[in-house]
Amino acid sequence: MTFEIGMTLLVFTMTMLVIFWRPKGINEAWPASIGAGLILLTGIVSRGDIMDIISKIGGASITIISTIVMAVILESFGFFHWSAARLAVLSKGSGYRLYWNIQLLCFLMTLLFNNDGSILITTPILIMLLKNLRLRPQEQIPYLLSGALIATASSAPIGVSNIVNLIALEIVDMTLYMHTAMMFVPATLGLLFMSWLMFMVVKNKLPKKLPNSSYDIEEMFFVKNFHPLKSSISVETKRKRTQFMLKVLLFVFIMRCLLFVASYLSIPIELVAVLGSLALLVWRWYHLRTNPVDILKKTPWHILIFAFSMYVIIYGLHNVGLTTFLVELCEPIVNQGLFYASVIMGGLVSILSNIFNNHPALMIGTITLTEMGLDPITLKTIYLANIIGSDMGSLLLPIGTLASLIWMHILRQNKIDVSWKDYLSVSIVVIPLTTVVTLILLFYWVQMVFS
Repeated sequence: MTFEIGMTLLVFTMTMLVIFWRPKGINEAWPASIGAGLILLTGIVSRGDIMDIISKIGGASITIISTIVMAVILESFGFFHWSAARLAVLSKGSGYRLYWNIQLLCFLMTLLFNNDGSILITTPILIMLLKNLRLRPQEQIPYLLSGALIATASSAPIGVSNIVNLIALEIVDMTLYMHTAMMFVPATLGLLFMSWLMFMVVKNKLPKKLPNSSYDIEEMFFVKNFHPLKSSISVETKRKRTQFMLKVLLFVFIMRCLLFVASYLSIPIELVAVLGSLALLVWRWYHLRTNPVDILKKTPWHILIFAFSMYVIIYGLHNVGLTTFLVELCEPIVNQGLFYASVIMGGLVSILSNIFNNHPALMIGTITLTEMGLDPITLKTIYLANIIGSDMGSLLLPIGTLASLIWMHILRQNKIDVSWKDYLSVSIVVIPLTTVVTLILLFYWVQMVFS
């Protein structure tokens, strides 16, 4: 048993180090899959465990992949270029108004898709937009940083916006509908507080007035960045183009709502997600006559490998006694009362996320909770506190989430230098306060509505 403990801890530590380091831009699925392979070879995780893992991550992975497919399809419609152009127009030359428009865009993209997808979509769009506005590099950083923070944190209100949240829902046997009913209001209020606090921190770094506001920036954006498609979309008037984009957005919103209806009716949400992506794929083929094969190439299938591999490693830690140790450590905390337990457990997951990344931190924390024999409301409330720690508290350092690692990688690719000093100048003030405020809001919301 001593060998198994040492081996599992070594594999976990080395896997996380390589994921953080990412030598030569290596995909995070590679170190995770190698680590999982080593765990399986030692027999620490059995065949029965593998079937249990597949049952827990299968539906969540299919749902997230289907959501990302929808995002890729919308991008081919030109939706994201259109969104960025509208963002610039609605800002009306005000740097402050642009900040709030970016916050809204990043929030909505995460709610409509997921946090990793939102980062992959909004970061390149914002880089393109800010360069078109001819902002200096130091003026671009506050917009990029605040947008990334809110996009990542916005996975908290609804469980479907983050693959690790969806996996954890399976572990605690909680429906997507119940997660949203208990979490949407406190988490959204927490995000509003976070946006306001970030604005107060970066306000002096934002330009009061934007350049290029004296001419039609929407048309400029499309001329420079919207590749002509073999359809009438690229030559339609702005009014018709807007009408088309709003129809597409309405369809995505309806599909998103149907996920919650399905969860409430105990229908597998992955089934709804797949049908939605297929319907949008057919719509794209009808309008653009585009071969759907390109979707297969653009879809990040490695997410499935990453999720399965990380869960195998976490299951290995569970099998060698980590969760038993954590139960003994955390039970005195939980017995102090729900308020105290929520704040402390949420804080602990925040710390673990910034050390080990939020994926393993939330999985370990959630499995530990299920071993405590808690009543349903207490279990779900503390679990949601863990979600706040995982989705919000993890943002203190740029290595706390996979989304923030992806964000840093995109910036490096575009030769934009955001140092740890730049990051911490915002996060060290905003993230701890936001996490504590949201945890308190969660406790009082649950007490008011569900007690």
